[in-house]
Order: sequence, then C-alpha cells, then structure tokens
Amino acid sequence: MKNTISHRVADFLKNFPPFNFLNQKDIEILSEHISIIYKEKNSVIFAENEEVHDCFYVVHKGAVELKKTLENDILDMCDEGDIFGLRPLLANENYKMDATAHEETILYAIPIHIFKPYALENPAVGNFLIESFASTTRNPFSKNHRGKLYGETAETNSNTDQKILDLQPVKYSKKIISCTPATTAKEVAEIMTKKNVGAIIVVQDNMLPIGIITDKDLRNKIVTGKYPITTTADLIMTKPVITYPKKMTITQAQMAMMKSNISHLCLTKDGTANTKAVGILSKHDVMLALGNNPAVLIKAIKRAKKIKNIKLIRSRIMQLLQGYLDQNIPITLTSKIITELNDACIERVIEISLTKMKQPPAVKFAWLALGSQGRREQLLQTDQDNALVYEDVPEDLAPETNSYFLELAAYINKGLFQIGYDYCPAEMMASNPEWCLSLNQWKKQVYHWISNPGKKEVLRSFIFFDYSLSYGNPEIVNELSEYIFEEVKANPSFYIHLVSGALQNPSPTGFFRQFLVEQNGIYKDYFDIKKRALLPLADAARVLILSHSVKSISNTPERFEKLAELEPNNKELYLSCSYSYKALLKFRTKQGLLHKDSGQFIALDALSKLEKIKLKRTFKTIKDLQEIISIRFNPAKIIV
Repeated sequence: MKNTISHRVADFLKNFPPFNFLNQKDIEILSEHISIIYKEKNSVIFAENEEVHDCFYVVHKGAVELKKTLENDILDMCDEGDIFGLRPLLANENYKMDATAHEETILYAIPIHIFKPYALENPAVGNFLIESFASTTRNPFSKNHRGKLYGETAETNSNTDQKILDLQPVKYSKKIISCTPATTAKEVAEIMTKKNVGAIIVVQDNMLPIGIITDKDLRNKIVTGKYPITTTADLIMTKPVITYPKKMTITQAQMAMMKSNISHLCLTKDGTANTKAVGILSKHDVMLALGNNPAVLIKAIKRAKKIKNIKLIRSRIMQLLQGYLDQNIPITLTSKIITELNDACIERVIEISLTKMKQPPAVKFAWLALGSQGRREQLLQTDQDNALVYEDVPEDLAPETNSYFLELAAYINKGLFQIGYDYCPAEMMASNPEWCLSLNQWKKQVYHWISNPGKKEVLRSFIFFDYSLSYGNPEIVNELSEYIFEEVKANPSFYIHLVSGALQNPSPTGFFRQFLVEQNGIYKDYFDIKKRALLPLADAARVLILSHSVKSISNTPERFEKLAELEPNNKELYLSCSYSYKALLKFRTKQGLLHKDSGQFIALDALSKLEKIKLKRTFKTIKDLQEIISIRFNPAKIIV
C-alpha cells in the first residue's frame, strides 16, 4: 500500500531545488523519512547559538523569518519551497541566527543523515546548498530572485552559478606549520598556540605528510586524559592524512570537508601523500572565499544602509574581478557578473538618495546608465555617464518637477562619486540640466541630434544610444527607445554621420604596424587602448546594429554576435570582432587593476613581446570593419 502522505511530500519537493536535481525515485525514498512540523505564528524553530538539529527545513506553507537576536532587521524571509537551517549539514556548529514562524507555518524536516549522500553524489545538489548557505539567501532560483544576478533565465543561472563555484579557487595558507612524529603533544600545543593555528601537519623526510593534528585531536585525546601530555605526535595524529592538489575550487574543498567530516585539508604538489606538503586549507579559508561570491555581495549591497558601506563592498567587487581574471574565467561571464554587481550598487545609491528627499517623486522616472556602463562593459571604476528621464507633467508643474529631479540627481551623482565613480569631465551626468529632462524634452533632444548631426550631436548620440535602465520605470525607457528607432529609420542619412564619427578614431598602428602613441600631454608615448582600439569597434557595432533596427542589445560583443546571424557573408569578421573586443577589454581591465587606474593608457615599454603580439592580432579586425562600414554607408556623401 502506497504512503499517500510521502507521495504528497514528493510531489511538492520535485518542484523546488535542490530536490528537482534528483530523480523521482530518490525524491520518493527521501520523502518517506521526512517529518511534517506545524508551527504557530511567532513560535521559534531554532534560536541563535542553539545546538544544531539533526535536520534542515523546507517551508511547505507559511513563512519563516531569519534574524540575529540583537538585531531588529529581518535578514531573510523564507516562504514556500525555500530551504533554511543548513548549518548542521555544512558547518557542524551552532546556529548563527534565530528562525521564527512569521505566520502559521508547515515545515518539512529533512534528516541530515538521509540527505547528505545525495549532496555528496550529485554536484548540482551540493553546489546549490553551498551557495544558499554562503549567501544566507533564500532559494536563488525562486520566482522573486530568478534572473536578478545574471539577467538570464533560471536554467542559465543554475548553470552559471555552478560554473562560478566550480571555477573559483580558494586561497590557502602556504606557511605550513609542521612537526615530526617524535614531537610531544605538549610541544605541539605550544607550537599551535604560538603560531595561532588550528592544525599542524606531521611530516617526515622531505616534508612528506603522514598525519595531521587539530585542536579537536588535542581535546579528544589529551585534554580528556586518554593520553598523557608527553605522548608523541605519531600516536595522537589523524592518519593517513587526507591530501588534495593545491589547485582546489571552493566547491571541491567544501565537498571534500563534508565527505570526510574534517575541517582542514593538506595540500600537496600532486594531490597525494607521496609528494611534499605545499599548504593547508581550513574551513575558515573556504568561508572567507565564499564571502566574495556574487550572491553574497548582492545580498550585502541590498542591506547597505549608508553610501560608505557600498564603497567597502565595491572594493570586494574589485577583488572578485581580479580573482576571475587570475583564473582566466571567460570575460563574457566576468562582464555579466561585475555589471550586475555594479548595477546593484547604483540601484542602492539611488534608493538611499531617495530617502534624503523631503518627499517621494510625484511622477515616474528612470535613471539611465550611458557609455560603457550602458553597454554593460564597465569593469573598472571609471567616470560617470548617466541621464534621468521623467514623465511629462503639465506646463505649470514643469519647473517644480525639474528642480526636484535635479536635486535628486545631485544626491545620486555625489553618492556614485563617493563609492568610486569619478564625475564626468564633460558633465554628461543627470545633475546637469541638459541630461535631466522629461520624456517629451528628451524626444525633442534626440530629434535635434538626428536632424542636425554636427560633431557635438553625433558624439552625444554615440553616448546616449548605448543607454540601459539602472533604476525606475521601464515603460518610459521603452517609449523613448521606440521614438529613437522611428526617427533614425526616418532619417537614413543620419547613418552617414554616425559612420563618419565612427571613423574619426585614429588607427591603432602605423604603416609598419608600430603602435601609434600619444604625441603630447601627460600621456605622451602611451598607447590609448580606449580611443584607438575599443571605441572603433564599439562605434562600428552601434552603427551596424542600428541599421538593422535591432533593439535591446547594447553590449558590443553581443552586437557583433547578432550581426553574424544577420549577415552570414560577414559572419567570420563579426565573430572575430567580438573576440577582439573581449580580448581588448580583458587586457585593459588587467592593466587598470595592475596600475590602479582606468587602464586606458598603456605604457608599451612595460609590455612583454607576447603581450604586444596579442594586442596587434586584435587590430586587423578594426581595419577590415571600418572598410565595411565606409563602403556600405559612404561617408564621403556628407555635404560640408
């Protein structure tokens, strides 16, 4: 006879991760061991510092709030399908927060000893649990959170999250604290106390690891009186020592610790005990590494109460960026993650700025990121380019409404400056009255640019046409976008002016393929990678994608990839342009992080021969691309 209750539990669980990563049979077997718990409103499920339960929980109906005992703010609210209380599964330590029923709630209690094998055997399950635990967030695939981090579908997010966790290595201590098999327990304790470490590796000839002694070993074997303090290390050490290769990812390290129920890993040259020990990895190291996980940073940004808190998080984002580059993670993936984190910072600055206003906005508005941030390519902290558009109002309310949004924009621009974005030297910022307009005023402005395309107007078109919504009402932005495409389509000669502007950027190399450098100024003899390499590609991609009336794609590599679909005859060139742009962006980012600047100006004498060769390889596509747009749109037609 079938257990109808367990089948109902299985039918519920199969709709939510990580259980949906399991096959139906495993879910049904698991469901037979699950307990159903009813909690009245405000009743405690577990308390901060309470010893961990032998299960974790899934919310079936109702809601559970998680918060610190001494803090009033709710850290998280778990509802239907969310999991919580993972600490006994992953950390083996007391709970770090309270869990209380926010309303009448029904929970499913999942036994740890039953579920743990699934987490160890199924990488998708293990990765999901680790990320959920590390970020202290609710289910990252829930409806409310779906797509927030990467801007893609839940399926893509699942793959991306797993990929990031798989690729992100964890830093370990290279200063190995070791002893010999003959070292006494007393001496071991003294060494560990002096060096302030929680474990010591027992080694023999040539630093070959044969065992490990942790604080736990000393407590269980010496402090309890089981062995005298004069006992030698070889009698109290844990052996054989579990070893792994030094290039471990966060996921691998966490899973290894879970599998063997240990808190330290010994790292060797080849991952076996037959080669010398090169480092030691603790559970603390793993948790520190997880602290710079994108989901953790997003959570921290959303909780930031002050601008200065966001500034500190921005430095962690830069550390994350450096880590991704060091690991050679694809720049496309890196750009998406860093852009989403940057967007979250901007959004939080705007939210904080709104609280400084005497009253909320009377009409809907939208904050637009322009330039490289609008193209979702701003990895480094460069200067600001932004604009504000708000709903049209009656003429008698126009001055008051404009004054309100200019004041708000001033707060936002100042906040962005405080977290690391310099003010735009050309004042292309929303606090400038020229860049803070109503929807109708923006339409008139765009019409002027398109119908009277002088050098200034074309430059502003380049910057403005790459905008993306950072905060506010998308309908306003969509209406403006529709208007822009209609006007561009109605004025085909405008393309010629855009092409002329795109061809203004100088060539990266001279006749003999030598780098063309700046001839004067503070950057004399430096190579301008932005103006001579990145902008020619970005400008050409913009012109071509506009000519095809393709909307909603502002990222330069993505524009080229779309063009490869639309123009099969030029597919190879466009894909080469996409690759070149990503390579140049990565090179600039590395230079910026190395020199702690925007990475725009490159000191050629500091580059290796290989670096110069790689740079020049990307330049041929620029020449070929400019030839295509020059022939297609014939800028010579411009009447001076």
